Amino acid sequence: VPCPVPAGCGAGVVEVERSVTAVLGQDVVLPCRYRAQEQEQVVQVTWLKRGPGGRSAKVAVLDRQHGEHVQEPYAGRVLRK
Repeated sequence: VPCPVPAGCGAGVVEVERSVTAVLGQDVVLPCRYRAQEQEQVVQVTWLKRGPGGRSAKVAVLDRQHGEHVQEPYAGRVLRK
């Protein structure tokens, strides 16, 4: 799952692990941190999962105004810290 990138700005820095190892059926943490520039406010974050052929599927959307929405295949499986 790629780390979110703020739409239309890209002014801050996205920090991710180069590689994460997971075991099928076990929980995994996908660390991602966004360092905003001074005066910048992040209002929405979207997590996407890359599939075969580079196609992306939406996993979750975190929005300051509208809250958190996790897509059906991932409902109950996503926890944001």
